[in-house]
Amino acid sequence: MQKLLDGLVRFRSKDFEEHRDLFKGLKSQQKPHTLFIACSDSRVDPNLITGTLPGELFIVRNIANLVPPYRDASEFLATTSAIEYAVLVLGIENIIVCGHSNCGGCAACLGPAEKLDELPHTKKWLELAHPVRNRILREIPADEPEAREWMMEQANVAEQLKHLLTYPCIAERVEAGTLAISGWHYIIETGEVFVYDSAGGEFRLANSLW
Repeated sequence: MQKLLDGLVRFRSKDFEEHRDLFKGLKSQQKPHTLFIACSDSRVDPNLITGTLPGELFIVRNIANLVPPYRDASEFLATTSAIEYAVLVLGIENIIVCGHSNCGGCAACLGPAEKLDELPHTKKWLELAHPVRNRILREIPADEPEAREWMMEQANVAEQLKHLLTYPCIAERVEAGTLAISGWHYIIETGEVFVYDSAGGEFRLANSLW
């Protein structure tokens, strides 16, 4: 805890002072340009990866960066409500679904189901990724675990883009050309980000240094 408290002091004395005018402008409103849907994994930092400042990204994080398909419901729908707010109230211009390497959620999907028996809410949440999991287990042999992991992470991102288009407000704006959606796969150990090419059905490196 002390590390966090010390960080508060450093923020107020250093980072806040460097961006005082920015924070002053953010006092009464936000106008982010992008909804960034990422995994809750502590190794994924959306602002660091994209080089953005406070006020630019509206961030939704959950296990395995999942997007529930649109549906009317009386339940408490955290991710769905955040997407709705970002599109209809904030008027964001882009939606990015960002998966990452070594994703624990994707790995859990590929592993034995009983391993999640003591995590019932996590187990239920990951059912959203079961169609992707079933396809990966069917198409990639068990003796290629790294290929299974890689493809699960990427195919999961592509699947969530399809889920986004089940939201009427998103489908309408994508069709009108006022909203762009994109899928990313971030590699933690190299800093590489692969962006999904929907036309070619594959991920392409977007930040090559050469």
